[in-house]
Amino acid sequence: MTSTADLAHVHAMWQDDLASRSLGMEALEVDHDGSLGRSRVRMPVTETMVNGHRIMHGGLIFTLCDSAFALACNAGGRLTVASGCDITFVTSARLGDVLVADARERTTYGRSGITDVTVTREADGAVIAEFRGRSRNLSPRT
Repeated sequence: MTSTADLAHVHAMWQDDLASRSLGMEALEVDHDGSLGRSRVRMPVTETMVNGHRIMHGGLIFTLCDSAFALACNAGGRLTVASGCDITFVTSARLGDVLVADARERTTYGRSGITDVTVTREADGAVIAEFRGRSRNLSPRT
């Protein structure tokens, strides 16, 4: 994972995220410009990820988006979780595809934020899905 800011807290969060890593996700990039966060996460589509139609299960595309969303909205250093989200599936992903999720915080206000994630197929850049997440900062863990 590359970054341009001191993001040790995000690196630690990712290390503890066995769910994302067990699906083969790789955090390629995470950054925070002092105002907003962004991330890029990559995931190959494996045999265990396709459904009965032989296309990638939508829930796993959602999981990829959610993981990229988490990195981007936690890059600012505050404990942040999803308060809601939605996804639009644009086209199908198939066995052997490699997907890349690019997440960008669009705005933060008070304890809330909005983050957009675009999932593309690495081979041809085709848009697979668009995701919008709404986030909420929580009090630090004690």
